[in-house]
Amino acid sequence: MRISTFLIFGLLWWQSAAPAQNFTGNAGAVVAPDTDSAKTGVIGGIGPDNPPTYAPLTTSERLRQYVLNAFGPEAILHAAAAAGITQWSDTPKEWKQGSEAYGERFGNYLAEQVIRATLEAGAAVGLHEDNRYFKSTDRGFGKRLKHAVGSVFVARNEVGQEHFAYSRFGAALGSAFISRAWQPRSEDSAGAAAVNFGATMAVDIGWNVFREFCPKRLGRHL
Repeated sequence: MRISTFLIFGLLWWQSAAPAQNFTGNAGAVVAPDTDSAKTGVIGGIGPDNPPTYAPLTTSERLRQYVLNAFGPEAILHAAAAAGITQWSDTPKEWKQGSEAYGERFGNYLAEQVIRATLEAGAAVGLHEDNRYFKSTDRGFGKRLKHAVGSVFVARNEVGQEHFAYSRFGAALGSAFISRAWQPRSEDSAGAAAVNFGATMAVDIGWNVFREFCPKRLGRHL
């Protein structure tokens, strides 16, 4: 029930947010406000006479993105933060407390991140999806916040058009259930997997908001 509600909310948000996120350049491609094509999928300048155009991911860029998503600083930071939160809440209770327990929780979340990145990379290739985050071209806080949240629910195809992010959601859901295989009894149920999935997507939303509003110099490295 929680998963269905979350997906329905995402689809509705995507329908309302997508029109504000698509901008068309000279060749009918999506426009976004950055010039680092390897990180944002955008080439060219900004302006009415020289709009930037969407640049699809190359094979090498997809491989680099996979390695970063699975083993990069963001993956390690997420695992460390999640381990700290669950250590504080004593979840799962069977892992108890102490440095060894924290290491077990950290390894759990890092393994889940690797599984998710692997599933997402493979599905994205098969579905020709681009799951990179594109910063908003709007200036208002509300519009930028809506864009950041809505972007969790969308991916782009090879010409930059938006659609529901099947590979991202499928990978998050798949990794949540696969990771139940090594969880203790209190966390090995389908309900626990659903909670894990919801928490994962909530973290993705928070990360997008941070990317949208963080200083530009720092944003180049995210």
